[in-house]
Amino acid sequence: MTDMRNIVILTGAGISAESGIDTFRDGGGLWEQHRVEDVATPEAFVRDPDLVLRFYDQRREAIQAKQPNAAHEAIARLDAEWDGELLVVTQNVDDLHERAGARRVLHMHGTHLNAWCTACDTRSRWTGPMIDRPPCPACGKPALRPDVVWFGEMPYEMERIHAALWQADLFVSIGTSGAVYPAAGFVQDAREMRVRTLELNLEASMGSRWFHQSRHGPATQVVPEWVAEVLGG
Repeated sequence: MTDMRNIVILTGAGISAESGIDTFRDGGGLWEQHRVEDVATPEAFVRDPDLVLRFYDQRREAIQAKQPNAAHEAIARLDAEWDGELLVVTQNVDDLHERAGARRVLHMHGTHLNAWCTACDTRSRWTGPMIDRPPCPACGKPALRPDVVWFGEMPYEMERIHAALWQADLFVSIGTSGAVYPAAGFVQDAREMRVRTLELNLEASMGSRWFHQSRHGPATQVVPEWVAEVLGG
């Protein structure tokens, strides 16, 4: 790591799984017994807003009872001690990175703990339910929706992510399936830019063949080990 100063880390569901947060979908294409198409698309929100709001109210309540694990804490340690550039791009909509202490975090798929007002385009911290159509804190209109990126919508801050990849010396993917784009394509982008690439995952992913090196095992094991190597102990 002596010649590496700029690091971009991508985290996915696998880093939060050991905190008790379910991965996005299981092998049957379901997300906690719901079809993704019924709860995670703009069309679903138009078709059955009560179902969507109730689903996200339950998720929002559940994540607030979860705690960061050793992998989140290791990333927070790296954030605190690494004096080069660092950007932690997470696909996760929980706040476990922040609660562990990480600060250089970008939520490309939004976060459960924000509400987005579709009337005034304001985003506000939100920890309670939305099912009863509460007013927007900024404009007062009952036009709130979860501030999460649904299928068919553009992830947040893609230009910033690509700029960070362009400047990176090392790209690390942690706990991702390699199946959801555009995040799944970051490793290919990094390789084209001649950035070193490392995968830390429970098992081989769909994108493993693109990485210079892969290490497999639970995130709570492999992530702290890697961070200790980077920081020299």
